[in-house]
Amino acid sequence: MERIDIAGDWRRVSPRYAWAELWTTAIWAVVIAGATGAILWFVTGLERWAVVVIAVAILVAMLASGVVAFLRVRTIGFAMREDDLLVRRGMLFRRFVSVPYGRMQVVDVTQGPVERMLDLKTLKFVTAAATSAVTIPGLPGTDAEVLRDELVAVAESRRAGL
Repeated sequence: MERIDIAGDWRRVSPRYAWAELWTTAIWAVVIAGATGAILWFVTGLERWAVVVIAVAILVAMLASGVVAFLRVRTIGFAMREDDLLVRRGMLFRRFVSVPYGRMQVVDVTQGPVERMLDLKTLKFVTAAATSAVTIPGLPGTDAEVLRDELVAVAESRRAGL
């Protein structure tokens, strides 16, 4: 198998982000399995055991995908190069995105409730292109803020040079 290797000082996201993914998936699994079970029970009139089996199957399938989060998180990384920020992610379908510093318009830090429990934040970059929303999830709280300030400073210096 051929790998896409790009040299650079790659940094990975926090391994705690896998737990955030697992918790988020577990919460959604319970909600979806419960809603599906309720709909099947009241609308179709299936037997109780059939509704329970279907709901448990949905729950197990979603939790299995949540466990894969531990492998998926290991593939997320970023590297600050001289002219751009390079972001990579993906196990089967790999994605490398290069965001030139001079094109960054907004660098946003967000934090959901599960991320807040684990002191993690997500960095989002917005450029002029409509499809260019790039995110780096799973950054420790202070690292995300330091990286945001550093990227804003570099982006402003690159735009001033135009």
